[in-house]
Amino acid sequence: MKKLILVFSCALMFVACGGGFTAKEREVIYSGEGDIMRLVTIADKVDSLLLRSTSKPMTEKMVQSEEFATLCRRMLATVKDPANEGVGIAAPQVGVLRRMVAVQRFDKQGEPFEFFLNPEIVALMGEQKFGGEGCLSVPNQYGQVARSQQIVLRYRDCNFVEHTDTISGFTAVICQHEVDHLDGVLYIDKKLK
Repeated sequence: MKKLILVFSCALMFVACGGGFTAKEREVIYSGEGDIMRLVTIADKVDSLLLRSTSKPMTEKMVQSEEFATLCRRMLATVKDPANEGVGIAAPQVGVLRRMVAVQRFDKQGEPFEFFLNPEIVALMGEQKFGGEGCLSVPNQYGQVARSQQIVLRYRDCNFVEHTDTISGFTAVICQHEVDHLDGVLYIDKKLK
């Protein structure tokens, strides 16, 4: 009987701890109605400060939680929203300061979205080229930004398995843009004046 109570207590603690997410993060993950989340934008002063913050790492405990599954589902719904569609989204853009991005893989058949947890660009390769960029968090603005055309990205997947991948072309540009968000950098900081 003691063993059963201990197991039940541990399960309750896991649920109460939200799989490693903070109470504030859980509030954001579950806020609003439907799957589309509120986008954090530079138009709001508080939002702007959040966008300029450095995100904290994801943990294996977080990845195993219901909050993580919900956050993934809702981030995808938000970036695919036909009213304001994008090709990538970072967790800070929906108010969660964690090192997590979703990127559309134009370099793969079917152009699927993939999540990268704790992504780190370990090499920038090839020449830099200027290309047009916009951002869901910087509405109604566009600019020319110089980005490397090939990168080496180290990250963890949704099972928390580590990978290293060489990514080229437009997908490499998207990755650089989204990883910048995790360090509080916006494309407007880098755009050609």
